[in-house]
Amino acid sequence: MVFSGLFPLVIDDVVDEGERIVVRARTPQDMAPCPVCGVSSGRVHGYHWRTVADVPVDGRRVVVRVRVRRLVCPTRGCRRTFREQVPGVLDRYQRRTTRLTRQVKAVVKELAGRAGARLLAILAAGVSRHTALRTLLRIPLPAGRTPRVIGVDDFALRRRHHYATVIIDAETHERIDVLPDRTADTLEAWLREHPGIEVVCRDGSATYAEAIRRALPRATQVGDRWHLWHNLCEAVLSEVKAHSTCWATVLDAPIYDGPRAQTTLERWHQVHGLLDQGVGLLECARRLELALNTVKRYARADRPERMLRVPKYRASLVDPYREHLRKRRAEDPGVPVKHLFDEIKALGFTGCLNLLHKYINQGRADADRSHISPRRLARMLLTMPDNLNAEQHELLSKLTDACPEMTQLAADISDFAPLLAPHADNADALSRWIVQVRGADLPHLHAFARGLERDRDAVNAALTLPYSNGPTEGVNTKTKRIARQMHGRAGFTLLRHRILLG
Repeated sequence: MVFSGLFPLVIDDVVDEGERIVVRARTPQDMAPCPVCGVSSGRVHGYHWRTVADVPVDGRRVVVRVRVRRLVCPTRGCRRTFREQVPGVLDRYQRRTTRLTRQVKAVVKELAGRAGARLLAILAAGVSRHTALRTLLRIPLPAGRTPRVIGVDDFALRRRHHYATVIIDAETHERIDVLPDRTADTLEAWLREHPGIEVVCRDGSATYAEAIRRALPRATQVGDRWHLWHNLCEAVLSEVKAHSTCWATVLDAPIYDGPRAQTTLERWHQVHGLLDQGVGLLECARRLELALNTVKRYARADRPERMLRVPKYRASLVDPYREHLRKRRAEDPGVPVKHLFDEIKALGFTGCLNLLHKYINQGRADADRSHISPRRLARMLLTMPDNLNAEQHELLSKLTDACPEMTQLAADISDFAPLLAPHADNADALSRWIVQVRGADLPHLHAFARGLERDRDAVNAALTLPYSNGPTEGVNTKTKRIARQMHGRAGFTLLRHRILLG
């Protein structure tokens, strides 16, 4: 029972040597086929011994010493002699039995080099990390095939520097291939080699869209519904922040009007002053020495008040000493921060001077905390109504009634959410929704609607077809685990092998 995996061999003896168990065996006296001509032979030319490792027993290594025959080939003109093989037990040129090799492959497939070697050493089947990697790379990859529906997404090999592309079967969720970069030319070349693809699921990447359009012009491109909702969430949060002065008055929450607020208002007037003169956004950024995205954010606000925010900060070690700081700064506006630090230090402050500098520069010493933050309000707007309690419903109703734009924003969200459930009528419903959004004074939602229009065909397919890029995102999540497990030591070849074996 213990050595049933060695059944084709004839076991002559089992010796317990303490740290290991030695099994002496021999091959049966049967005819064996020549590996070249296939003619069976039983004529023995000689014998030799093979020593291989087998699966451990009782936590100890097992070594099998097998006497193998060298047979004479009966075919004239063929090789003179050959060694007999034992398929399913002994692999050619290997120093491990087939069943031990299967166990080693199962371990290194999950843990790769160093970690796999450590676990195998505990299991009394020790191999070096180099052997573990060679064993892993010898595992054959799944046979290449062309699926009908694929999912395409990128993942970081080195964040912000180098990215790769993973391709899966969107119907069976099997890995198909991993490309070494995320350029349009690489993906286009791969798609041209697989002309049977009919549907491609992707995110909002213009690079992938162009590659698919050039290689498979008749294929249907399907956008990612999760990214659609995520982009809407970002737009909603920006709108909520822009209307802080509206809903903050309902809660009697303070609007920060310190030095940073004054600087924000001055910048708004500077940006819009240049825009009124016909200066472009990029030139505005150059003249004002601001980032282009910052200038765009100021340009979207039609009134300077929409740039003001409700102060909302995380708890800080300075919070218990806020009243003391207010009192001292009111008495002496020019008091050095170092003096304030020494005073609150004597009162029990345990933080550092840099923390106090940051606290005062953010205006937190002069502003009260709001009852609700823009992010929390946006989260309530984006949460299913059934998942909100009565208190949250009441608060949300009060805040959305603060101004017509907030009321319209809540209505737009409730109208868009049902579109994420695929249905044949969603394309027409999306057209009506975009018209509705354009008629409201919600510039950030306008930008979101323009993004939908730029990729309208893929968005329509995402809202009407059952396919999704979610499985590809799931593969990327597992890929991050594999990459962290290898700590950046391995190259692309090994990473690709492990992804495709996953």
